[in-house]
Amino acid sequence: MNDKRQVYNPFLPLYEYIPDGEPHVFGDRVYIYGSHDCEGGWTFCMLDYTVWSAPVNDLTDWRCEGVSYRASQDPAYPRRKYMYAPDVVQGNDGRYYLYYCMSGDYGEGGYTEPISVAVSDSPAGPYEYIGHVRNEDGTDMMRYVCFDPAVMNDNGVIRLCYGTQYDFEERDDYSPDEGWFMGAMMNMFGRTKEEIMSYPDSIMGPVTVTLKDDMLTIAEPPHHIIPYRVKGTSFEEHPFFEASSLRKVGDKYYFVYSSMQNHELCYATSDKPDRDFIFGGTIVSNGDIGYKGNTKRMNMTGTTHGSIECINGKWYVFYHRLTHKSDYSRQACAQEIEIAKDGSIAQVEMTSCGLNGGPLVASGTYPAPIACNITDGNMPHGCNSIYKRAFPNVTNAGEERFIGEVGNGTLIGFKYFAFDGKYTFTVTARTETDANRVVSDAPEREDTRGETDVTQIDDYDGAPCIEVRLAQDGDPVAVIELDETQSEWKEYSADLGAVHGTHPLFLIYRGKKRIQLKEIGFISVN
Repeated sequence: MNDKRQVYNPFLPLYEYIPDGEPHVFGDRVYIYGSHDCEGGWTFCMLDYTVWSAPVNDLTDWRCEGVSYRASQDPAYPRRKYMYAPDVVQGNDGRYYLYYCMSGDYGEGGYTEPISVAVSDSPAGPYEYIGHVRNEDGTDMMRYVCFDPAVMNDNGVIRLCYGTQYDFEERDDYSPDEGWFMGAMMNMFGRTKEEIMSYPDSIMGPVTVTLKDDMLTIAEPPHHIIPYRVKGTSFEEHPFFEASSLRKVGDKYYFVYSSMQNHELCYATSDKPDRDFIFGGTIVSNGDIGYKGNTKRMNMTGTTHGSIECINGKWYVFYHRLTHKSDYSRQACAQEIEIAKDGSIAQVEMTSCGLNGGPLVASGTYPAPIACNITDGNMPHGCNSIYKRAFPNVTNAGEERFIGEVGNGTLIGFKYFAFDGKYTFTVTARTETDANRVVSDAPEREDTRGETDVTQIDDYDGAPCIEVRLAQDGDPVAVIELDETQSEWKEYSADLGAVHGTHPLFLIYRGKKRIQLKEIGFISVN
């Protein structure tokens, strides 16, 4: 590995899967709170909460704080086995409060439970269960759909946001009191027709409510924080789906959420914490869709969830990427963002250097799974799915982690590296065979909402090779020839020549057989 201490995306170790990240600075450390996926898992959030943290002045130094809370501590367990996207806030008493919801396999029942609360004297935990968010009479607060809770301490006012939304009400044939629509809502939300119909607006949509100092009791009835019907509003092209998060930047409030496009984190701003939000834009897409007008998936896309945080004077967006051809093994990523003087945030691209504060040094070796773009031109949108068909993906076999199912025409991109001299570039690769191909034993799931890009890839009749480019559509600066009979890991190399400055690095594979890619490397020949 490179000797210089650096950090890349994903910023936690490659064996760790913490999606739905809510970053918070407490004291002199930043903590990442999120769900906990299993490597190669078959459903969402299979593991107990684990907290990681880093010094605010050194984002290369992430430390595992250990298991902070176990699903078995919640009274809904084992009826509901999994804890979904959490958030943590420091209460006015100085203690730390964890908010989350329980769910079952593939999210079943996740819209039917109240919001659970646990408390700790330390931001790292361990946390102890103390109850559900409740009404003033002590009953569980179940107003609207309790899902993806987010909390903030707004100068002593504890604000809670939550909710989910589907597009039933935007359809021309929507009829709320009959047919498929009502049945779908009753099934998903676990409510009667009468209760659903009792809402003057909608049971769906993002809502907000304030809490009393006990951190459990609501201080007022919850209400929508942004419009639940979006036609004719600024949210029409990017309506809310889930993943509420609230931040304050100066005097402005930022509502961060996952849109119904499901691959992007969007934001809206207001001068008020609970209403009058105006759509701002997309912060990041886990397929780089929309970045500089791009319309093609640069990765498999799927669920996203995260937020923004100011760390040591700089703002960052935290989000997650998908691995293992599914929505169930998601890894934490982050990018620096800029909040302009007018309050706007320009969409940022996914990179491999993430929190590094600059490009990675073109020296030593790097794991191939830090690639920020992996596409064969036919990448799917996951959406509560696990695929069996072949396409390039980050995967693992035991403790080995690599990019598998790399077929002809696959593009693998790394952004960015700092070059200064002449280099030999290396790749560690092997031909994929029935013996070394990773095959999931999980049940195949392809959600009907999933989509696939379609690009014609020409057959290839030449010798297998990897083209090395310094621009996505540029000419190759080197070609690495491969041995298609080699099914064991082997290092291959080619001279890059003299390269100076900061550049992306793109690898284009050409070959009849699929390969696997484990490492890339740089050897200075100055």
